[in-house]
Parts: sequence; structure tokens; C-alpha cells
Amino acid sequence: MTELDPFTDDLDGPVYVVTVAVGAERAGCLVGFASQCSIDPPRFIVWLSVANHTYRVARGAEYLTVHLLRRDDRALAELFGGETGDRVDKFAAVGWLPGEAGSPVLAQLPTWFTGRIEGCIEGGDHVGFLLAPAAVCRPGDGPPPPLLRYRELRNLEPGHPA
Repeated sequence: MTELDPFTDDLDGPVYVVTVAVGAERAGCLVGFASQCSIDPPRFIVWLSVANHTYRVARGAEYLTVHLLRRDDRALAELFGGETGDRVDKFAAVGWLPGEAGSPVLAQLPTWFTGRIEGCIEGGDHVGFLLAPAAVCRPGDGPPPPLLRYRELRNLEPGHPA
């Protein structure tokens, strides 16, 4: 099999926190694989590791909330990327509000949207969740802040192996 590393090593995309709730169970994780995938109709895809607690909760969900991280949100990235919901209630450490179908919206992260899960795509060790926007944050004032990027978190020890 051809390795993709020579291409992907040069990528430095933004990272996201994805949250979900099914009944009283909440989950959230750091995600590096996500992108808008259609303009009309608007669609976004988020890839979750099948080893991840959030993936297991998301399989039974109707909605996911995707939060964009700014460069100064490293502590949240470490919480949602370095811990696992199998052992830690990540939401006990952060402010949040219930969004669509209870999907948690993190109070500290002003740029987010909640998407209705339209379908899933098997992609090997990750599954893509195709999202149709259901709720979107209000636009911010001024220029967008610098985003937290994958390269800045390369040494983060994950709560679960990918």
C-alpha cells in the first residue's frame, strides 16, 4: 500500500472539539479530520476514530456539535484530546449549554455549529459523520482569531489511540 505521509506531513489543518449527547450520556473529543464537503446543500463531514468513546455515543445520536478552536484554546484541546470519556467526565470541567437534542455547546468556544447526522461513511479506522447544519453560532465581530492547528498539538498524548 502507498503511504500518504509525504503529503499529509505538510498539512496543518485546524482542530475541532466535537460534542454529542444521547439521553443523559454526553461525549466529546478533539478532531483533526473535518471539512465542509458541499456548498449547496451545505454539508460538513467529521471523522471520528472507531476506538473513541465519542464515536460510540455518536452512533446513536441525531446531532453532533462542531466547535472551532482558537490558538488560545489549548487547554480545552488537551482536555478533549488527552482524556477519554471512558474514565473522565470532561463536561464537569467546562461550561456548556444543551443545544439541538441536548448536544452540548461549549460556552468558551464562540464558533460552532450543530449538524443533523445525515449519514455515515466507513473510512477504515475512522467513520465520517455527514452533517446538515441545524444551528449555527452568531457571527463574531472583527477579524477571525488565529486557529489552533494540528501541528501545535502533535505531541499531545491521546486519551485513546486512533
